[in-house]
Amino acid sequence: MRDRLVVLLAVLCFSLFALSQTAEELVNKNIAAKGGMDKIQTIKSLRIRGKAVFPGGFVATTGQENMRPNLVRETFLLQGMTAVQAYDGSTGWQIQPFGGKKDPQLMGEDDLRDLLMDSDFDGPLVNYKEKGNTVEYLGHDIVDGDDALRLKVTLKNGDIIYYYLDPDTYLEIRKETQEFIRASVKETASEMGSYKPVNGVMFPFSIASGPKNDPSSWQTITIEKLEANVPLESSDFAVPVSLKKEEAKKP
Repeated sequence: MRDRLVVLLAVLCFSLFALSQTAEELVNKNIAAKGGMDKIQTIKSLRIRGKAVFPGGFVATTGQENMRPNLVRETFLLQGMTAVQAYDGSTGWQIQPFGGKKDPQLMGEDDLRDLLMDSDFDGPLVNYKEKGNTVEYLGHDIVDGDDALRLKVTLKNGDIIYYYLDPDTYLEIRKETQEFIRASVKETASEMGSYKPVNGVMFPFSIASGPKNDPSSWQTITIEKLEANVPLESSDFAVPVSLKKEEAKKP
């Protein structure tokens, strides 16, 4: 009986402490936990290489390059074919050989939603007000049996991201995304771990993600190499010349 009372009091104290914190305070603690704003802003570019393991055991090589302020290029290599998605700050384009499309194509608005999130170099919490995002603190929650602090981030475009922070480190351990596409809602989730410092900033080196309601279909990405401030050019993300010519021919 006494042990149960101690546990109950501990949970109550944690809940009261958690509720006493504000969204702004938690965002600031998250930024500090990652290394602080100054360290974060010294990173101008990123190159990430990893392995993605899917249900059934097949493995793909993944790559991502980011450059400030909002350029991104992602690659997916499997069975000798490479899919590419890129955003040059204004236009998204892709090459999808797995769908029989080996020539570059422009991305539609719906396909571009996920890539635009990835193009936000520092993520939606850093300078969230300037980006037009709003943040709410929803209180205490549980992730895989562990305590977590839940933040709701409403993006400028109306999409919503729920972040779950470790109450000890204030780093993200889970993310749930709701994208409102036409008359439907696309819900995905990610769980992050194995944080390591790169140039003084903490990054997750293990990310499992997929449909929120079907964890059995999730992919797990293990980061093998993450480099900061690598030499990149805006031309690395630009729409291919061949695609520009094809678009110019259209009436």
